[in-house]
Amino acid sequence: MIAPPRADVAAVVERLSAAGYVVPSANPRLEWFGDSPELARELGVLVRRGGKRASAGLLAAWHADGDPLPQVGDVEIIIDWSGEPLAVIEVTEVRVLPFDQVDAAFARDEGEGDGSLAAWRDAHWSYLSRECARVGQIPATTMPVVCRRFRLLYPDASD
Repeated sequence: MIAPPRADVAAVVERLSAAGYVVPSANPRLEWFGDSPELARELGVLVRRGGKRASAGLLAAWHADGDPLPQVGDVEIIIDWSGEPLAVIEVTEVRVLPFDQVDAAFARDEGEGDGSLAAWRDAHWSYLSRECARVGQIPATTMPVVCRRFRLLYPDASD
């Protein structure tokens, strides 16, 4: 994943604490969605507003970046590109599926575009192809995708 500028977990947790929210984990992870400042903000706001309850990423990118795959029960602080917290989520499901086996229910839960599987495939083919190029892979309809669902624990109040 192309990363935003480094954010300090302790500083982000402190900001949330100052806003009256205690992160329910001793080891929360910082996470963002997308590969640009605009996309990270847009998708993070969708999470904060409750419309986005799932996310998909290229398995090869997780491996290339040396990041552990999410696990059920993980608490993640969703940040924007500047490191500001947008929401806190808890992972409720993780599945690795070929791109072409992601279903309409998952596409709807991602909450992007019009919520259809066709729109999901179009947008994610573009995003996952960029990720493939970044990690030296060739996009394919069978490329493994990490599909995770989550529940919103805390929406940051600022916009």
